[in-house]
Amino acid sequence: MGESNEDFCDQEQRPPSSNSLGCVSCTTFNILAPIYKRLDNQHCESEFHELWLNRNESILDKLLDLGSSIICLQEFWVQNEELVRMYEKRLGDAGYQTFKLPRTNNRGDGLLTAVFQTQFHVVNHQEFRFNDIGDRVSQLLHVELLDHSSPNQPTKMEKQVLVVNTHLIFPHDSSYCFVRLQQVYKILQYIDQYCQENQLPPLPVILCGDWNGSKKGNVYKFLQSQGFVSAYDIAHPCTNGSEDFKWISHRNHRGNMCGVDFILLRNPSKHQKPLKESLMEAVLGNINNLSLKLSPEAIGPLHLLEADGSHINYSQFLQALAQLGLSGHSEDCIGTKDIKELWEQIDTDGDGVIDLPDFSKARNSCGFVQQNEDSEENTATAIRFNVSKAMLFPSEVERGIWPDDYSLSDHARLTVVFSPVQ
Repeated sequence: MGESNEDFCDQEQRPPSSNSLGCVSCTTFNILAPIYKRLDNQHCESEFHELWLNRNESILDKLLDLGSSIICLQEFWVQNEELVRMYEKRLGDAGYQTFKLPRTNNRGDGLLTAVFQTQFHVVNHQEFRFNDIGDRVSQLLHVELLDHSSPNQPTKMEKQVLVVNTHLIFPHDSSYCFVRLQQVYKILQYIDQYCQENQLPPLPVILCGDWNGSKKGNVYKFLQSQGFVSAYDIAHPCTNGSEDFKWISHRNHRGNMCGVDFILLRNPSKHQKPLKESLMEAVLGNINNLSLKLSPEAIGPLHLLEADGSHINYSQFLQALAQLGLSGHSEDCIGTKDIKELWEQIDTDGDGVIDLPDFSKARNSCGFVQQNEDSEENTATAIRFNVSKAMLFPSEVERGIWPDDYSLSDHARLTVVFSPVQ
């Protein structure tokens, strides 16, 4: 199991280079905090200094050999001062500026983002705490790509980028689909707010991290509807025209293998679906999925809609949403006003009740539009990124195989190379 293609950017692409912005590489990696790495039913790796130190030294060795422009780590053991010093020292000596953010409520782990200073200038760094049941956090870095072209060839191209590092909550049961949707909505809402407050032009956005969900879920479709594309899947498109991607990136504590680690790209676009509209579609998609999967007791009055001639009123609709985890409280992704709008979206004939035809029509019209990564609607004045290369390590996971001898983490490492273009 060798690490192939370590040198992602060809030498002629690497900055500093004359008359070129060069290529930009980004790596995301959930490095499995030692406090979560179980050795058996009673012991964790954190109890054995030599074990966690050696594993993390190996992680750092490979990250530094790779030399990505931006490194986004999840499950970084921020609570251990020795480990933090080791990462900050070695990354700093290699020319990286580092930013760490612990999860709330003293959970022990968090995020670390490292930016290679010869390629990017960090304009701003923001920390975002969800303050929800998962104690999750996000980092937003506003960076500017350093232009190594000749000073005699000035450019008016905007070279700023927004980079987000995050780790969404694990879907312990079906109700967590709404929590994860809420977390993504808050991230996108925060990005919009940051851009408005700083009067920024449309910029590329790169979302990195462990999303704890696959491409088949409504969270991913929600991101698609907001113009984001999976960079890995742009580089490795399906040839059979289906969405049946083979790659995996995680073997979870239940032994399941799935693709949950993403680097998502959104280039500037003149046309973008309103965020709230996309959210309502995603919520309706989740309601639809749960109504098909769960027992009648779990979905409350919604099961009545499966019988011809039956219907539910608004009070029963609220009861069903509460059972699914949407109470309409201010901490939810959709509040009371939004739930009312969702009701009106389903009750198209305005008769005050929802019947099977109403519900079927609403869920069938809930289509997510995937925007093309190379859309001609992108703004011409801002920098854009094309996906040049993408690779998962270990390479076996690209074929859906988890190698028995891989021990760096329970996640694969994902690296993408972007080519800046105007």
